[in-house]
Amino acid sequence: SFLAGRIKRDGGVDRRFNRIRSRPLLFLVAWTIQGTWVYLVGLPAYLLNTRDAAPSPLTWVDYVGLAVWASGLLLQGVADGQKSAFRAEPRNRDAFITSGLWALSRHPNYLGEITLHCGLALVAANGLPAGERVLAVAAPLFTSMLLLLVSGLPPLEKHAQQKWGQDPAFQKYTAETAVLLPYVSSVFRARAQERKSV
Repeated sequence: SFLAGRIKRDGGVDRRFNRIRSRPLLFLVAWTIQGTWVYLVGLPAYLLNTRDAAPSPLTWVDYVGLAVWASGLLLQGVADGQKSAFRAEPRNRDAFITSGLWALSRHPNYLGEITLHCGLALVAANGLPAGERVLAVAAPLFTSMLLLLVSGLPPLEKHAQQKWGQDPAFQKYTAETAVLLPYVSSVFRARAQERKSV
């Protein structure tokens, strides 16, 4: 619903497809990847729903998986809500968000999405035989690959650099804020600086 709302606000156009819309082969590749993603996202549920065996009682692993899923859903929803509220303010039209969850991560919505798929895969894998567990993990792995390496972070980070890269406030924000995982990048950055000083 967030994406549909954004596209509606942008005049009915998803700018992510601007450069490939007139190139049929690239457009086909993009739609094929999206179709694959939709299939893989549902794969854990498809696998569980095709089992002939009666459902087993929930275990602690299921509860952990459900908690991970709920945390991811909440994270994604709050991040999208914060960004929507930020964008709704006319003074923020050409600004970048650094408040709320966005103060901890430059892409908390993507972190939420990856997290919720990990939770679903954990629940599904717990109810599947060992050989099918690998297939249940395909959803979060493929989602992570797309968001981290293909259609998520790379184009958004490039767009942000083009738009605000010369802004000292943006440079400070990117230097101090994790791309995805809060605190993890600061630990690596601190260790790198320790090595430089030795």
